[in-house]
Amino acid sequence: MEDFSDIINLDNLYKSSKTFKRNKPFKHAFIEEIFHRDFYEKLYNTYPEINEKFTLVNSISKIQYWRGWDKRKDVENGISNNKEDPSLSKEWNKFLRYIMTDEFASHFREFSGINVTNICDCGFAAYKKGGFQLPHIHNVGPSTLVMLFYFSKGWQKGDPGGTYCAYEDDESKIFFEPYNLDNSMIIFHDGPLAAHGARYITKDVTRQAFAINIE
Repeated sequence: MEDFSDIINLDNLYKSSKTFKRNKPFKHAFIEEIFHRDFYEKLYNTYPEINEKFTLVNSISKIQYWRGWDKRKDVENGISNNKEDPSLSKEWNKFLRYIMTDEFASHFREFSGINVTNICDCGFAAYKKGGFQLPHIHNVGPSTLVMLFYFSKGWQKGDPGGTYCAYEDDESKIFFEPYNLDNSMIIFHDGPLAAHGARYITKDVTRQAFAINIE
């Protein structure tokens, strides 16, 4: 059995479990140093170049570069058929194998108290200057966790780009926005109150992230 113990910093994950479970109006937490730093640096240094493998999602509600997989649609790809993706580093291939295991799901079941079992979709989600996502609520639960792992160094506190949480699907109702996008993660329980989005990016920067929905 493959050893995945060098990936997620489980101590930091579980330290935030109580905070996640008690937060209102929906369960959420922001976790820093979510990866073991050595493994994170390898992921960061090999985050894929935004090229033709990414789709530019350009709509009224968002502008985002996306390269993803959707298991619910049985898309054949390097994750679902357990093959290496030669366009990604060995560390990214290892991480993708890991998130498809029950070991990964079991940690987030224990962390959240929510009976999640399988990844339903995941992918690289990046914004550049002009990128944004309007506040919205998926409400596809009731047993869905949404996670965004960040891979952007030097992010300035107060700058837009991190996925925020809001009291309503209204940007004026933001109550939390990530301030550190270097080896951090925001996670929330999807539901009728789980409003979130990303403010319009005005600087010439790229917000690199990896998104996971697990249910």
